[in-house]
Amino acid sequence: MHKTFIIAEAGVNHNGSLKLAKKLIDEASEAGADAVKFQTFKAEKLVSKHAEKAEYQKKITDSDETQFQMIKKLELDKDAHLELISYCQKKNIMFLSTPFDNESVFLLNKLGLDIFKIGSGEITNLPYLKAIGSLDRKVILSTGMSDIGEIEDALDVLVKAGSKKENIIVLHANTEYPTPMSDVNLKAMQTIANTFQVKVGYSDHTLGIEVPIAAVALGACVIEKHFTLDKKMDGPDHKASLEPKELKAMVSAIRNIEIAMGTGVKKPSKSESSNMKVARKSIVASKRIKKGEKFTDDNIIAKRPGTGLSPMLWDSIIDTIAQKNYDEDELI
Repeated sequence: MHKTFIIAEAGVNHNGSLKLAKKLIDEASEAGADAVKFQTFKAEKLVSKHAEKAEYQKKITDSDETQFQMIKKLELDKDAHLELISYCQKKNIMFLSTPFDNESVFLLNKLGLDIFKIGSGEITNLPYLKAIGSLDRKVILSTGMSDIGEIEDALDVLVKAGSKKENIIVLHANTEYPTPMSDVNLKAMQTIANTFQVKVGYSDHTLGIEVPIAAVALGACVIEKHFTLDKKMDGPDHKASLEPKELKAMVSAIRNIEIAMGTGVKKPSKSESSNMKVARKSIVASKRIKKGEKFTDDNIIAKRPGTGLSPMLWDSIIDTIAQKNYDEDELI
């Protein structure tokens, strides 16, 4: 039975506060997630000072603030990373972070991260992909905003740079916050798996928890979902994130689905085996039958319980001779 790797995406929902970041780690650990993920970047390396925000960000943050100004206050420096990594170890949850520039890639490498998450916006960033590929680590590649050809190009770059294909997991994603159900296109995850013969997962930005649960049933081995302490907090990603109770419910539902998927072998389960005697039927006398009479469609019937001859033997019984007297409802 394969366990889904669940990433609780804290992202920048710490609002630049280590205290809030630790509370997010607490909640991710309490919910049973496998990892909690932040974002590592230098604002000067990520966006120009004139870059506009995404439309969803404009709606929920200061409209006069540039994207640079918004993210500058959300940076985590090296010391913050070290503190959060140490705190994750205490809470028995894996620390992950998405780097958004090459300098951040090398910082995370020095900090000893075993898994590198590539955000959707970097799938066409050749120097960045080469930098991560050269590390020969496990890679989780998000593919929001991309088509199948761009995914192929990114995989080629990573593999040629040094990553092993078997160490790459490709996440289907949509980068709209929140993602409309009509744009989820969850079947594309299976298309990616079949096209490239890679392990796949799903990075979710819909409201609610049903889509990531469905993704697990369709074969996702990684699920990533944004969460926050409170959706009403100031910041670009809080509104489209899960609150702690919702995160816990999602993790619990995914674990149940993993168990429910089973082995794929169709046979009576242990829990229902006793029901066979109760719910199935046997061949019984539909009226009094005397010894020496033939069994016919008129004097036998299929009724519960299933402790006698199976009705599947009906044709074999018809026209044979009764060897004893039978009362009505007596098992043949």
